[in-house]
Formats: sequence, structure tokens, C-alpha cells
Amino acid sequence: MYTIIDIETTGITTKSGKITEIAIFVHNGQEIVNSFLTLINPECHIPYFITKLTGIDDEMVKDAPRFYEIAKKVIELTAGNIFVAHNASFDYRFIQEEFSRLGYDFKRKTMCTVKLGRKYLPGHASYSLGKLCSDLDITIDGRHRAAGDALATVKLFEILLEKHEQASRITRNAQTRLF
Repeated sequence: MYTIIDIETTGITTKSGKITEIAIFVHNGQEIVNSFLTLINPECHIPYFITKLTGIDDEMVKDAPRFYEIAKKVIELTAGNIFVAHNASFDYRFIQEEFSRLGYDFKRKTMCTVKLGRKYLPGHASYSLGKLCSDLDITIDGRHRAAGDALATVKLFEILLEKHEQASRITRNAQTRLF
């Protein structure tokens, strides 16, 4: 099982930034079987450049749950699953930092669709989510919003899974012919 995750934040560094939105799609390798989406009150001001990028402002999150209020749900949905994200280290480190502030050591196996894209979809000029999805005709409904980016990552992940399975079949067939 996989949890495909995207977050929006107040900035780019985990020490000073906080999560403002999270989308989690639980995927069984064939389809989405569960999901969780919410804005998060970061308990700090959202900078103008972030609001301009994401559309998320202080007013939108003022009544949203704080991270500690959704932490148990994140643990439940990700437990035993592989944490998948586009540029996984960014999302994973932010979530780890939020849990660290709560005194919890969040650890999951991770899988990065940027790295997988470079391996199974060679030759693209850019492996950013927007450019890769454009090249693959994947529509992103809500760019720079957690749900929109996560759903696009789900579609990309499904393509990458198929490419991986094709490569595995070719390898198995080649090995069978050798013996």
C-alpha cells in the first residue's frame, strides 16, 4: 500500500515553515482506496508570496484544525504504507518536523516520483510536477494546492507503476531465456 501525499506550507524551510494544507490518498497499487484532505492552521502568518502561489491565506486557515488535531489521522493513514510524493524529501521532512514538535518520531519508507520519473520516463527537459504532467497530458486541477497536486501525483504514480511492471516483465523474460 502507498500513501500519496502533498502539502502546502508557509515557506521552504522546515525549521521556520509550517504546513497549511495536506492531502493524503491511500493507494493499493491499482486505485485510491481512502483519502484525507484538510487545510491546517499553521499558528503563524502566511507570507504574501505563499498566498499568491497557493491562494491560501490567514483567513482561510483561521478556523482550520492545527496539526496536532490531525496528527493521529496522518499516522493511521500512513502506518505500514510507503510515503509517496513528488520531491518526497520536501513533504516528508515537513511532516517529520511537525511530528517532532509534538515529540513523536515519524518514520516511513519513502518513494519519490521525481526520481522514479527520471528512471522510467527518461528524456524530459524537466521533472517538475507541472512540466512532467503537461508532457504526459495529466491535468492538474488546482495547481499548488495539496489535493490538486496530490491527485496529479497519483496519476503520475500509476504511470510509473506500469512502467516499473513492464520493466520487471522484460527482466523476468530475459532471465527465463537465459536458463
